[in-house]
Amino acid sequence: MMRIAKGRPFSLCVSLFSLPSVSSSSFSSTILRFRSRAFCAPIADQFRSRRKVYLTRESSNNQLNTSNVMDSKTMPYEKTSSIDGDDKHPHVWSSPEGGQRIDIGKQIFCNRSLNMRSIVAVGFDMDYTLAQYKPDTFESLAYVGTVKKLVNDLGYPTELLEWSFDWTYMVRGLVLDKKRGNILKMDRHKYVKVAYHGFRELSKEDKVATYGSTLIRDAFDEPEYALIDTLFSLAEAYLFAQLVDFKDKNPGKIPADYSRMYKDVRAAVDLCHRDGTLKKMVAKDPKRYINEDASIVPMLKMLRDSGRATFLVTNSLWDYTNIVMNFLCGPRAVDGCSDLNFDWLQFFDVVITGSAKPGFFHDENRANLFEVDPESGMLLNTDNGTPMPQVDTTLRLPLKTLDKGCQIFQGGNVGHLHKLLSIESSSQVLYVGDHIYGDILRSKKILGWRTMLVVPELEKEVELLWTFRETRKHLQLLRNKRDHIEDTIHHLQWSMRFDGVNVENKEELLAEIDQLQSQQERVRHSHQEAQRECHRKFHKVWGQLMKTGYQNSRFAHQVERFACLYTSQVTNLSLYSPDKYYRPSEDFMPHELDILAS
Repeated sequence: MMRIAKGRPFSLCVSLFSLPSVSSSSFSSTILRFRSRAFCAPIADQFRSRRKVYLTRESSNNQLNTSNVMDSKTMPYEKTSSIDGDDKHPHVWSSPEGGQRIDIGKQIFCNRSLNMRSIVAVGFDMDYTLAQYKPDTFESLAYVGTVKKLVNDLGYPTELLEWSFDWTYMVRGLVLDKKRGNILKMDRHKYVKVAYHGFRELSKEDKVATYGSTLIRDAFDEPEYALIDTLFSLAEAYLFAQLVDFKDKNPGKIPADYSRMYKDVRAAVDLCHRDGTLKKMVAKDPKRYINEDASIVPMLKMLRDSGRATFLVTNSLWDYTNIVMNFLCGPRAVDGCSDLNFDWLQFFDVVITGSAKPGFFHDENRANLFEVDPESGMLLNTDNGTPMPQVDTTLRLPLKTLDKGCQIFQGGNVGHLHKLLSIESSSQVLYVGDHIYGDILRSKKILGWRTMLVVPELEKEVELLWTFRETRKHLQLLRNKRDHIEDTIHHLQWSMRFDGVNVENKEELLAEIDQLQSQQERVRHSHQEAQRECHRKFHKVWGQLMKTGYQNSRFAHQVERFACLYTSQVTNLSLYSPDKYYRPSEDFMPHELDILAS
């Protein structure tokens, strides 16, 4: 039976991107404190006719008060500056200091309503979810390992060994055109908005000729295209762009075509995984490659204390899983290292390693489920999770000295997991992962699990959105000005054609149209440059992660479709009540926005 806490206030959901400008030193030092118990208004402050926002000063802090015209209630938000170190690791909600302050970069955003009281089990992926790898060390390690495999095992030129990796260049949500050697960023409608051949940007004319002048729309899916949707795939995307440039500038040095080159890169990555190149290095020095997060254990404890089961499903095998989870959850020595033990298992009911996701999410998948002996790593046969008696009674099995509160397995499928956790309905499971396809899409679309996507890039993105909110308003004004000038020109041209103007008036109209067209060109150029500069502030090449021009990006579209919740770090769950009811913002179509915002 799940314990339900009574009398607790539910959290306030509020859109932060429409607040009026207030003075603050910088966004990174800004925190909003929620005090309301009885109101949820995610976007109401977008419409000034319905909400009043004013600023008062109490003591040395700014306090932003928002009153709702409909019910005349006042909802205060305290805007404070955090200069101590506590905000690097915010307090867990269940602690005496918790439940008060949530920085916008650590908030959980909701696409579909999710009442946590209906969740009986919370599951986690390990790599890039609980374990956040450092891109400057881990991605570079993956890049170097892949290059060495290409040269030593697949016969590529030795010049590749001199290359370096810029881990900031690529972003998630890109699409690789294997056949043409192009890297694409597209909007939610699958229109290509940014395109590079290697590291050379394609002109608008080239983009239209290649991707916009066909009778049948391209689906941009496998096998002709590769989707860059995980942080781990950024290194291989960068290496592919380097190979395209090298091939174009050095004819004959790489006989393979672009498609074959990508296939070789993928083969080299797989070789690094199979021979343990990457994981051996991480296991030797986890602190060098994995970010420490002191909030993981308190989060898991809070979830378990709330009456929920917790489980881990990872594609990594037991030996590596134990090393990583020891580093994340184990006690630290003076040198920052942790002794290898099994104490971290107390925070989980079931651990499944070697799960082979996304195939794991298919119930018809006939993969065998083996129990793992944690001390020896030996695999033991099971009957759907139940230990099977051994035919050879002389076989010496490992001694079972560990707490049997957590069961450890390898392989199997989601049906086994449901049985082990006594799950009656798939909607009772919340699964947290980083892979839009391997973790989120399959678990949501096939099973109906509730899902939360971890997007580490989101923290910086929302900070920049706040910082440049006035710039975005200016862009909208320029866009409106372009529309107004264009409509005026069309009206004058129409008058000349059908209103029977005389010669003298016609000359005046022509002069006015010529002047307006010159103004239109200046405004168009200013608008495009301002928009390009705004996007460069988010990323020098690909712009805003969740946008492509004025449209949501393909990546944002996938997040919206398949993730019930999304946030920057898995431990942001610890900042909210385990019984919270997550509610999304109201959906608006353009005709509604124009009316309500007027």
